[in-house]
Amino acid sequence: MSYSKQHLREVSEIVAKLDPALCEKAVEVLAAVRARGGRVFILGVGGSAANASHAVNDFRKLAGIEAYAPTDNVSELTGRTNDDGWNSVFAQWLKGSQLNEKDAIVVLSVGGGNLEKNVSANLVSALQLAKERGSAILGIVGRDGGYTAQVADVAIVIPTVKPANITPHTEAFQAVVWHLWISHPTLKVAETKWESMK
Repeated sequence: MSYSKQHLREVSEIVAKLDPALCEKAVEVLAAVRARGGRVFILGVGGSAANASHAVNDFRKLAGIEAYAPTDNVSELTGRTNDDGWNSVFAQWLKGSQLNEKDAIVVLSVGGGNLEKNVSANLVSALQLAKERGSAILGIVGRDGGYTAQVADVAIVIPTVKPANITPHTEAFQAVVWHLWISHPTLKVAETKWESMK
């Protein structure tokens, strides 16, 4: 079997294993955030940071939800990293944004954060702050979901079908899942360009 065929077979296996009920629950949480005038802060590192930036656009433009990603402001991100350290960079940024109980955090991460292994400790610090402040927490994560899955109101863990491909599948399915959310009739308030053209 070619690698391409195998990779696409893995994708179909993941789709079959995803739980639609969790996606519906996440949409309900996001709709409640919008209804109460809350904001969505999307956190990711590496490829997930790029996904966070894309998701911010979709949440704002298509779902009418005020959304931000701390990684979009390179000056502040690098300044905080330089002065305060990488592990606290997201939590400090969220404090500056006055994170509160109306808001939600969306974590996009392959591992979800793990203090014991010192992986994505910045996500763990941000999530601890979100818990203290009473913010909703959502995650689209891989592997076992890490700390995100432990504390989230809704954690969608992308199933592992081939351990060697956890990262590419998780990062690809982050986009699949958040596009499902913002396309959901409960959240979608604006037409996408091509679908609106006759």
